[in-house]
Amino acid sequence: MTDDGVWHKSSYSGQQGHCVEVAEGLVTGVRDTQNRELGHLDVPAPEWTALVNAVRCR
Repeated sequence: MTDDGVWHKSSYSGQQGHCVEVAEGLVTGVRDTQNRELGHLDVPAPEWTALVNAVRCR
C-alpha cells in the first residue's frame, strides 16, 4: 500500500458509500468502504493497472 496511506474512491460512486477504496503506490491497497475494519487486499501495481485497463475496455 502507499506509504502515505491516502485512500480514495471513484468519483462515480456518488453519495451512497457502497464502493471500494484504493490507495495506490508500488502496491495498491483495495478495501470495502462498509467494512474497513476487516482490512484490505494488497495488489502489485502492474496487476492493478492491468485490471483497471481491462475494465475500461468493456
